[in-house]
Amino acid sequence: MKPDVPSQTNTLDRREFLAAASTAALTFSVVPSHVLGGSKSVPPSEKINVAYIGAGTQGIRQLMEALPKQELKIVSVCDPNTDSADYVGWGLNEIRDKVRAFLKKPDWDQGVEGCRCGRKVGQEIIEAYYGMNAPGGQYHGCSTYIDFRELLDKEKDVDALYIMTPEHLHGTIAMAAMNKGKHVIQHKTLANVLYEARLSRDTARKTGLATHMFCSAGIGSTATIAEWIQAGAIGDVREVHNWSTRPFWPQGMTELPKDKPSVPKGLDWDLWLGPVPQRPYHPAYTHAVFRGWRDFGSGALGDMGNYSFFQIWKILKLGAPTTVEAMASQYWAIVDLLWKKQVNTVSFPQASTVHFEFPAREGMPPVSVHWYDGGMRPPKPVELEEDGQDMPEEGMLFVGDKGKLLGGFMGDNPRLIPQKKMDAFTKPPETLPRPIGELDQWIRACRGGQPSDASFENVYPFAETISLGNIALRVDKKLHWDTANMQFTNSPEANKLLRRPEYRKGWEL
Repeated sequence: MKPDVPSQTNTLDRREFLAAASTAALTFSVVPSHVLGGSKSVPPSEKINVAYIGAGTQGIRQLMEALPKQELKIVSVCDPNTDSADYVGWGLNEIRDKVRAFLKKPDWDQGVEGCRCGRKVGQEIIEAYYGMNAPGGQYHGCSTYIDFRELLDKEKDVDALYIMTPEHLHGTIAMAAMNKGKHVIQHKTLANVLYEARLSRDTARKTGLATHMFCSAGIGSTATIAEWIQAGAIGDVREVHNWSTRPFWPQGMTELPKDKPSVPKGLDWDLWLGPVPQRPYHPAYTHAVFRGWRDFGSGALGDMGNYSFFQIWKILKLGAPTTVEAMASQYWAIVDLLWKKQVNTVSFPQASTVHFEFPAREGMPPVSVHWYDGGMRPPKPVELEEDGQDMPEEGMLFVGDKGKLLGGFMGDNPRLIPQKKMDAFTKPPETLPRPIGELDQWIRACRGGQPSDASFENVYPFAETISLGNIALRVDKKLHWDTANMQFTNSPEANKLLRRPEYRKGWEL
């Protein structure tokens, strides 16, 4: 397997390299922090050399946030797809227009139809951006790789990996990076299998490296809500309701695609699959639509719950739930002129509700957290009826002994309801620290400073909870969870879902 940059290739062919790399990079063998030289912090006098893994739509969007950071230097980009215009954006020409504005090139991608992404596109943007301030207006210092394992083997000066891949690869790549002594920042979720999420946390803990998972950990309203609740604005919180309009992507499929289109030119399907057992390529799996499949994504809860659960967990100081129970939409089909319920073993439902129970902690009473997606939401509070207001499409509602607090999906723009209660409320002074931006939190940690608020250690409790919720969607009963022993106490069936049922050879964890 050769990297795309000739000057950085070696004589190993692909099979030889993969055979040699699989054990070293993928087997869970933590390198102690003292062997790595302490925390491997990067001094302020040096740039943090970053390898960027994953150049799809979210990867390109995030790339344009990372490149202007003076503390970072992106030296390499990796993706199993070379360059194609078949990605799914938020709007016609959304990605293209953002890149044009970012690079100050109004004719960038002129004549290209569709949403264009891939490692060559990532390299193009990186070099164009750095070239804007380089002598002669050109820069050619970004290598490209198809396989993250080869990148880790070759790019010795890389300090950190920035992981923006589909979710089934998060744990695999993050652990491979940390075992090589690299700091890690990645998109949510921690992993789409609980076993891998826990391994990621444990690897970060043992290596002492700087980690961060994007989950809206830079929102200031989180501290505001915490201060209001601590001031007794709604009394003791007994319930939290959180609802999302997702999924926007296909979900509820009851079987895998049966047709077998050809693998597109420039896509290494084997590497895209990663640890998931071999299956024929199909565009129903790739790019933004991976989220709906159990093997590759974590559904609406995993996609959006990380953003809002970070806020809820921080405000209420939550850990792991004691119970979880879920309800999912069903699908029926006409088979031989009879109605037949279709059993879904491959995808997340089109709509669901998930209910979690948490014990008392730090002077706070037991609390229940209720999640809704796919158009589901809690009943409209009487306080909104009193104000003559509609129930928002998305939101976060705290229910206390003495009132209710309503905010946006992630707790933004919080207010007491009804309005007369908000009008009479005297806001307490700001006593809790407000967070800096997510990237800045991670950069600070890479420099040897305070760990990120969204370090793997810090996000694990709600990442675990999200995994439990997705398991409950597959088991029709109320589940009792023992986090210390990582097992459900009342369901052998659910315990089988804590791990990936099968790993492809060479990708075991």
